[in-house]
Amino acid sequence: MKRSLKELDLGLKGELTISNEMEGTMNSLFLDKVPDNWSARAYPSMLPMGSWFADLQIRIKELEGWVTDFTLPNVVWLAGFFNPQSFLTAIEQSTARKNEWPLDRMVLSVDVTKKAKDDFNSAPREGAYVHGLFMEGARWDAQTGVIADSRLKELTPPMPVIFIKAVTVDRQETKNIYDCPVHKTR
Repeated sequence: MKRSLKELDLGLKGELTISNEMEGTMNSLFLDKVPDNWSARAYPSMLPMGSWFADLQIRIKELEGWVTDFTLPNVVWLAGFFNPQSFLTAIEQSTARKNEWPLDRMVLSVDVTKKAKDDFNSAPREGAYVHGLFMEGARWDAQTGVIADSRLKELTPPMPVIFIKAVTVDRQETKNIYDCPVHKTR
């Protein structure tokens, strides 16, 4: 990004000949789109340029927090991963390894907490607390701990922090559990 913006600046000043790639970058920025040469090196996203850049900065900040001490954050921003499924698989793998359980017998168990991201002081011993998920067409009622009808003009209400842990298939709770699909939309 930095290189292409410097080259574009030099091209606009007349110090470089404007190439097709520079012209594409310029047109994309004018139309509030992520330039193709940037999106080819980044995560998939359908956001306009301004929102994409703000999202990129948040992702960089999250990753910097991880590499500072190489420990799991108190609450993980699941939606910020390029491939969230790999993180969920890692939860299963680490639990299976720790307890010497077969990986092919592991499933994820999910509990929606009543807390916000800032209410957690430490990561759980097993599994992970995650945030960054939203509901569509419904909302999570934190008081009763169930799915409720959505409110007017509230299209995608955020979910509270969710605790995800791995358990064996025979220990999986199935009574009064809604098997909810999760879709990646950004």
